[in-house]
Amino acid sequence: MSEALAPAQVLYIGMEVVIAFFSVLGNVMVVWAVKINKSLRDTTFCFIVSLALADIAVGALVIPLAITISIGLQTHFYSCLMVACTVLVLTQSSILALLAIAIDRYLRVKIPTSYKRVVTKQRAAVAVVVCWTVAFIVGLTPMLGWNNLWRLQQNGSLNEDLIITCQFENVISMDYMVYFNFFGWVLPPLLLMLVIYTEIFYMIHKQLNKKACTTNHTDPNKYYNKELKLAKSLALVLFLFAISWLPLHIINCITLFCPTCDKPLFLIYIAILLTHGNSAVNPIVYAFRIKKFRDAFLKIWKQYFCCKDVPAILNQPSEKDRQENQNGNGNGNGNPNPNRDSQPALSPPQEGQQPSLEQMQEAKPQRLQSHNDDPTQQKPPMELNNI
Repeated sequence: MSEALAPAQVLYIGMEVVIAFFSVLGNVMVVWAVKINKSLRDTTFCFIVSLALADIAVGALVIPLAITISIGLQTHFYSCLMVACTVLVLTQSSILALLAIAIDRYLRVKIPTSYKRVVTKQRAAVAVVVCWTVAFIVGLTPMLGWNNLWRLQQNGSLNEDLIITCQFENVISMDYMVYFNFFGWVLPPLLLMLVIYTEIFYMIHKQLNKKACTTNHTDPNKYYNKELKLAKSLALVLFLFAISWLPLHIINCITLFCPTCDKPLFLIYIAILLTHGNSAVNPIVYAFRIKKFRDAFLKIWKQYFCCKDVPAILNQPSEKDRQENQNGNGNGNGNPNPNRDSQPALSPPQEGQQPSLEQMQEAKPQRLQSHNDDPTQQKPPMELNNI
């Protein structure tokens, strides 16, 4: 039997090694990108870093252990159980990080003017700690007794020294995996995130479809267009996570509710590869969908892998990003700045001074608009909390 499965095992192990390499490399670059680019250091990207750290652990720790399990290693029962619980902890931390990201984006769209005051870096750090704490509690529950030790001892397949062929189904109870893990801590968060992103897209499209538009740089459509693009990227991350993990959980349900049903080994290998492969795809999504990450990845690649001199342009946010941030979030602490609301962002040059490049660029759309509008009748900038 083992000789017949050897080619499949070799293919499986080879693919696991490739996934582990790209998972570690890609997610290290995610953390690195946040470190070198200050414009990526907001609360959303704190949760993205937490997700990346979990994915790094999958590539560096879980996949090597999975390869060890696949060859039928004889280990102590609790050693094998700890390996399985490590996978559960990292999976749960990823789910909770995705849920925290969804809630963060919802608040950013729901309360744009007070977002900075409500969602602070300190509260984001507390949320990350809570996510990991809950992940450890949920993932380590089998170590507290909800496992297959008693069942194995009852049917005589486990001797007194507790040595066992280390396989996930041998040590983890399917009752725990289906009723507690899947129905309790995987499916509800996924459904909740689906509702949250649906509401986010509804609110953004509702704002963008409004006909009220202003003729100045405080047009809120910029803000909501930016939020829509990022929400689509993060929703794609959620979708890929769901399609990567649901097949394995469905197999677990079949194992519990239909013990006599045949489960081809290659399907189990495919389901496991999907779960591990999910850790490698998130950096690819960030690179193709989020420009700040793409620019940071290119800088890291050129400077540190190709040994090319790259201008340090990513260490601070661009002027455009700062203006968009001000337009969307007030004066940075969630309260609109009355002085900024009553005056244009770029003050006119004093008499005898040459206008700056930014002032000339800002004046171009104003000159075009002045043909039809009386300057004395221009409307004040629209506040986001009145949208």
